[in-house]
Amino acid sequence: MKIGFGFDAHELVENRQLRLGGVVIEFPMGLRGHSDGDVVLHALSDAILGASAKGDIGIYFRDDEKKNEGIDSKQILKFVLKAAAESGLKINNIDIVVVADRPKLNPFYELIRNSISRECEISISDVSVKSKTTEGTAIAKSSIACFAVVLMKEL
Repeated sequence: MKIGFGFDAHELVENRQLRLGGVVIEFPMGLRGHSDGDVVLHALSDAILGASAKGDIGIYFRDDEKKNEGIDSKQILKFVLKAAAESGLKINNIDIVVVADRPKLNPFYELIRNSISRECEISISDVSVKSKTTEGTAIAKSSIACFAVVLMKEL
């Protein structure tokens, strides 16, 4: 068994669609980023790469390359899942913590869990998603962050 840990954060900005875990969340702001800014899939992808000892997504999806501009983070996740499989690893379970004061995310937990389980081809019972607020600190008022832990088993 191998464990991986990932983290990502992006600033909330006007005129962007908010995507978390591959799910579009109705909210008047979205996350700034070279890609679609999905901090959940970015943190998860980094956790998978970490368990595989293959670095982080910035190595493979540089933010100074035009071809990566606006990329769907599901493509990033597919890439890292393939890299993990090539290293002889498969996901056992996932634990996600989103840090956001707004929007309130508990109505979206099941949608995000379903999206992640479908993309990772694992049971929804192996995907945990929860969120925490920062009780109004400036950080969470202007951004959303995500922590991800993944346990991977050898094939």
